[in-house]
Amino acid sequence: MSKQYKYVFGPVASRRLGRSLGVDLVPFKVCPFDCTYCQLGHTTEKTLARKAYVPTEEVLEEIGRRLKEVEVDCVTLAGSGEPTLHQDLGKIIQGIKALTAAPVVVITNGSLLWDPQVRRELLGADIVMPDLDAGDEETFQRINQPCAGLSFAQVVEGLRAFRREYTGKIHLEVFLVSGVNDSHSQVRKIAALAQEFQPDSIDVNTVARPPADAAAKPVPPDRLEELAKLLGPLARVIAPRPAAAGKAQFTQQDILAMVGRHPCTLEDLSAGLGADPQQVLRLVTQMVEQGQLAEKRQNGGSFFVVVSREGG
Repeated sequence: MSKQYKYVFGPVASRRLGRSLGVDLVPFKVCPFDCTYCQLGHTTEKTLARKAYVPTEEVLEEIGRRLKEVEVDCVTLAGSGEPTLHQDLGKIIQGIKALTAAPVVVITNGSLLWDPQVRRELLGADIVMPDLDAGDEETFQRINQPCAGLSFAQVVEGLRAFRREYTGKIHLEVFLVSGVNDSHSQVRKIAALAQEFQPDSIDVNTVARPPADAAAKPVPPDRLEELAKLLGPLARVIAPRPAAAGKAQFTQQDILAMVGRHPCTLEDLSAGLGADPQQVLRLVTQMVEQGQLAEKRQNGGSFFVVVSREGG
């Protein structure tokens, strides 16, 4: 990247979205939930308060600048916290629409869909990807650990209302944790609710990287496929098989050790380090700016190489 980016990252290669330009709208781990499985760690600020977490005009300037440098398949509001907490969400979506024809995607846990203003702002997005990890209040509290006063019924009614108002695509994500929400009875409850929301797809996921709570364990691949069938024909398993070993924390030297052996994509690095792609991307971006790594395009893919082996 030619200049430091504070709010924009990527593009990240996504199996579901293609080359996705990510946008962070809230500081790290500001969220109404503290999900046990979160690969970014525990929530640092659990809140339902919507406010101007980032300067909207600066965010749009960064997006516009980055879009001149790279080709993307979509622009995704996601990142390290809950994007619907940003009070200018609607303005951001409309601003992106003025910059590119690429679809605008919002990855959300759905915790604020009970708020009519949030629903109105999301109407401009092309794809919304909310979560539904529970079929009842007890399981919701156990796995999502929401802000005090936020109930499962409130979240579900928000999803219902959003589906009535929204004409774009909804890709519902169901995240299953072994021994918590992976029983047949629980998954059938989730399936019944999902049918009400009429999503365009149901993405089934499980723990693949170090979670916030070490007790959050992955559902084995074969069982995950079995449970996906209970969710109906729209369900598809997207979870990768967990890496045999990985590091929750890593350094530039860890990345150099991998890239020094052979060119690596972000997915290669993420899988090899057992780390979140966004965290890897941030460090790799710094290393590119420092002149340690270079990004090379080949056969439609993007690879990172050690600069010293490319002749400086």
